[in-house]
Amino acid sequence: MPAPAVPTSAMAVQLPLWHHYLQAIRSREAQRAQDFQRAENVLLTVLERVHALDPRFIVDYSRGLEAFQFALRSSEDPLDMEVPLWVDAEALLIEEPEATQPEDGPELCRLGVPREGAGLERWTTDDIFTASSEGDAKCRGHIVPGKVLCVLKDLLVAAIVHCKHHSLIRPGSLNVASLREEQLHLSLLVSSGWRTINFHVVPVVRRKLGVPALVGAQQMPGFPEGSLRRILSQGVDLVPASTQLWRTSTDYLLTRLLGELGSLQGHRLDSLSILDRVNHESWRDGGRTDGLTFGHLKTVLLWASVLFPAPEDWAELQGAVYRLLVVLLCCLATRKLPHFLHPQRNLLQGSDLDLSAIYERVEGFASQPEAALRIHATHLGRPPPRIGGLRALLQLPASDPTYWATAYFDVLLDKFQVLNIQDKDRISAMQSIFQKTRTLGSEES
Repeated sequence: MPAPAVPTSAMAVQLPLWHHYLQAIRSREAQRAQDFQRAENVLLTVLERVHALDPRFIVDYSRGLEAFQFALRSSEDPLDMEVPLWVDAEALLIEEPEATQPEDGPELCRLGVPREGAGLERWTTDDIFTASSEGDAKCRGHIVPGKVLCVLKDLLVAAIVHCKHHSLIRPGSLNVASLREEQLHLSLLVSSGWRTINFHVVPVVRRKLGVPALVGAQQMPGFPEGSLRRILSQGVDLVPASTQLWRTSTDYLLTRLLGELGSLQGHRLDSLSILDRVNHESWRDGGRTDGLTFGHLKTVLLWASVLFPAPEDWAELQGAVYRLLVVLLCCLATRKLPHFLHPQRNLLQGSDLDLSAIYERVEGFASQPEAALRIHATHLGRPPPRIGGLRALLQLPASDPTYWATAYFDVLLDKFQVLNIQDKDRISAMQSIFQKTRTLGSEES
């Protein structure tokens, strides 16, 4: 005699808390994607008018990955809207300033216009260009990011007024008063139904050349074969770093890498969505306090995907989340979160964040996640099982970085059974990523 069918409601009660929480996040993804598309359409309409007023600024319609990334998030951090310049970047002179150190941040440069070369006349007008001295035989002058931002701001104001006058955008969807000129971007608040999205409008120069410094990154495991090489071959962008200097930006490449992880089976992106939601609601008090950004957590996922490349590492949702937690806690304790494509850059350096306090919140969640996974009590069955030894292994004070020294972290990875580490190369990778944290611990203790 066959067993009686289990009612759907009973099956729902039996689902682990983690999956209930994930379902709550997923239930909002479609609406968030629609909100982004509506807001983006408003801004693209304005930028089309900008292009009509000044063809040097073009409209980038290839932003499908931005909608995908926005749907993953619960946080409301500003989004970049890049406005490419219609210029042949390979014909420009890339001049690096003197005394630039790798730890100073992304590669800095000035964009020079060569004295010999056709088709660059539109980039030598006074509104965006500063001439060089007559003694410079190669360079006619430089395209100045501060001037470019000023021109773009005036164009945006004129375009918004035009679009409102001709009813090309809905009343109230965008206000000129929200346009503020910052040092490196232009801020615009765009209304999309009940949600308001903050866009940072950024002029960008597209470069087709690859970056030699990223060659080593092409060998990283954990991504679909050939995906890193294909993505990195697209080159990098140049965005304003100051009123005079440009810098390389790999934001688009990182978003592409995130999309590649989404093509793999497992809970990589689900774990990112869960931690971003917990970070926004619990660790940052609903976004009212400063703390980790989606960019920080995205970088943690990218590193975790390299350290744990096996498909079985991501097959179970709770274990996938704890892989990110282990890497995140190590980064907070050592105060080092290396940029994924420029490991010499520390994303936690100069952030003015209270990393010790953030560590305590993250560790508290790792030890007792139910307090932050807020689901209505009627949806809960039995509490999810603890991962063996979790509190003993993760409840480590950030005030003493020696606990998270390289040697200790190796032991933690070996003993943390849920991580199921078998490949010793991953330990070597961790040692390289965190740059001998044993030394760091001894210096700070």
